[in-house]
Amino acid sequence: MTKKRDYGQFCGLASAMTVIGERWTLLVIRELLIGPTRFNELAENLPGIGPNLLSERLRNLTAAGVVEHAPVPGDGRGRVYRLTAVGEELRGPVLELARWGLQFLTDADAAGATRAAWGFLAVQAMTDQANIPAVDEEYEFRVDEEVFTIHVADGAVRFHRGPSAHPAIVINSDSEMFVRIGARMISPFDAIVTGAVKIEGDPEAVHRCTRLLQLA
Repeated sequence: MTKKRDYGQFCGLASAMTVIGERWTLLVIRELLIGPTRFNELAENLPGIGPNLLSERLRNLTAAGVVEHAPVPGDGRGRVYRLTAVGEELRGPVLELARWGLQFLTDADAAGATRAAWGFLAVQAMTDQANIPAVDEEYEFRVDEEVFTIHVADGAVRFHRGPSAHPAIVINSDSEMFVRIGARMISPFDAIVTGAVKIEGDPEAVHRCTRLLQLA
């Protein structure tokens, strides 16, 4: 593990920042929260990081027990990176940080990179546990080439990448508009009026979903 400067403080936050506080580290973790990923895919999804810096970040996270790698079946030289149980504990804090950061996005930021897969994390970050519907249903999101689903059942919410077998509603959007809605740069209503977002399904389920995602 590369020698890292610590903060000289007996404090949990200082300890956490020693592990994840370097530039790009949380974005590497963001990608692994979406799912296990190979090195080249990480590099492609993090334009600007550079292979040497990505290798260093992965080495440090692996040495800290946050990330692990496993062989790729059928590829003797391939490795896939994934979060350990310790790394998975970062899901809640990272999603909350992402939700908090949405308020600072501007039109100028929209010129930067965006990925449909980030929408999978966005819906998790936006979910309001106090507004879980009292019905069992599923909401399917189609964002660019990605499809992911919110499951509501027995007062709990689950998420998975892939289509729903029986969606109460289906939402179509591109990734930029999806982020704009989450950042409240445009209302869902205005996005629908302009045709940038299309929703099919039960109007009552639409209302429940928007409340769940704090967009009502």
